Amino acid sequence: MKRKKRHIFRRILLILLLLIVGFIVYYQIATRILPPDIKNKQALKQEVIQRTKDTRIINNHNWLRKSKSGLWEMRLQGQPFDLGVYNGKLTEDLIKIQELAFVEQINKIVPSKNYLKFLKYFIGWFNRDIDTYIPQEYLDEIYGISFSCSHEFDYISPVYERMLNYHAAHDIGHALTDLALVGCTSFAVNMNGDSSNLLVGRNFDFYINDDFAKNKIVVFVEPDSGYRFMYVTWASMMGVVSGMNEQGLTVTINAAKSNIPTKAAIPISILAREILQYASNFNEAIAIAKKRHTFVSESLLIGSANNNSALIIEKSPTKMGIYTTGNDYLVCSNHYQSEPFARDKSNLENIANSASFYREERCEQLITEVDSSFTYRDAAFVLRNPYGLNNQNIGIGNEKAMAQMISHHSVIFEPEKLIVWVSTQPWQLGEYVAYDLKKVFQLDTVPGEDTYLNDTSLTLPGDPFMQTSTFDDFMQYRKWKKVIAEYIKSKERINNEENFLNDFVKLNPEYYYAYMLTGDYYSIIGNSEKALAYYRIALTKELETKQNETELRERIKEAEEAIAY
Repeated sequence: MKRKKRHIFRRILLILLLLIVGFIVYYQIATRILPPDIKNKQALKQEVIQRTKDTRIINNHNWLRKSKSGLWEMRLQGQPFDLGVYNGKLTEDLIKIQELAFVEQINKIVPSKNYLKFLKYFIGWFNRDIDTYIPQEYLDEIYGISFSCSHEFDYISPVYERMLNYHAAHDIGHALTDLALVGCTSFAVNMNGDSSNLLVGRNFDFYINDDFAKNKIVVFVEPDSGYRFMYVTWASMMGVVSGMNEQGLTVTINAAKSNIPTKAAIPISILAREILQYASNFNEAIAIAKKRHTFVSESLLIGSANNNSALIIEKSPTKMGIYTTGNDYLVCSNHYQSEPFARDKSNLENIANSASFYREERCEQLITEVDSSFTYRDAAFVLRNPYGLNNQNIGIGNEKAMAQMISHHSVIFEPEKLIVWVSTQPWQLGEYVAYDLKKVFQLDTVPGEDTYLNDTSLTLPGDPFMQTSTFDDFMQYRKWKKVIAEYIKSKERINNEENFLNDFVKLNPEYYYAYMLTGDYYSIIGNSEKALAYYRIALTKELETKQNETELRERIKEAEEAIAY
């Protein structure tokens, strides 16, 4: 009888083992994404000529150089695979810097190695058929870039699969966690008039870490099909988040509240790229958006010289809406405004609970306060404004302000003149340098070393805010905030903690987070009385979201209970 039981037990174990092996084999097959079959790979044989330390050239027509503004400028020309190869070869060192910064931040957000492994396999399964949703020309281009990517990170996934997943990182990040990494704002002014001076402005508030935003690239592309276009990006990213084409059509993307998706589809930056490359007006942009399926909710603000106006394409995985207005301005933050989403529960919750609606109101307020013709200088003023409604100091860096001090980049488009202004470091506070696309698109070979690609006569100077003590205090606040967070993580005491923390909150005295973080420190070292005092002060400040209020009230309750105990 015992032998029979052991025999049955062994058979069960064998079956379980076979099932596990079978699942592993199935997973490997199901999640493997084969690269495109490229017939002509001659581009891989092209060599990069290093003309100077910061100027690189491939076959005279493709080049990368660092401008005096600190922005990298790149020109690409060719078929899709060739575009990717030239892009990768020219930015190979920058790609590694970007990936290091990205992986470093992921390790900080998810310090558990086991959970990271889980995420790796989850994303592999989630994105197992992402290539079926992306147009073939963009798969070819991403594949071309992948040849220049480091194999140091192959433990995450092979380079081609990794590049595909990175292009969906924006979507996955805000869909699964609603991280405040993508709280962008965009607007259009001077719409529907006879003056032909339509302007579009945007802050791309996508923050990974400081290193990730150091090497911004302004790319000018002459593809073998579609329109010539420019966009602002980072190394290895061929998708578009902010761009304008030679027809004066602009595209900027803004994240909205998403339900957790069940499977991948086309990344929103790839859809934005397709619109930028192939649309010359509203109808063509809408037609492209209609035929693509996205897996997150996102808004695309489209400005059009040919329509002398702007509109917002609002997409979710299940429906699409178009929002326009009878005003001469239009504002897009992180919630939907079109009729198909008017009664959408998720959207209504987002309006009620997030900073999005407040920031929209603030943007509108700043626009309507301009009492003369609205110029690109006014657009910069709006994008740089760090205060709340009615110029209230709500804390520098507050998500409700236009300038949250986290922007990867900020841009201003003047579509009918084909001029774009791109911000330089830091965030949107540095100079805005202007590019006249009519002139840039005429260039073939790389400009001379002493030649500006940008139009220096149109340069917007840095924000005077940077010369104030408030700005100096904020920069110190950012440094000390990280220090305090490390002490909280390690549960260690700060030397002379009371004086240090008093000085810390004085650096940004109207920002709730300074007080909440200080309260967290006192809580972790067991001083519930001081923790409670700081939490209560934080609650009196302008909070960013309803979630902030909920968290603070929970902390207050815990501190009160600890004191009573």
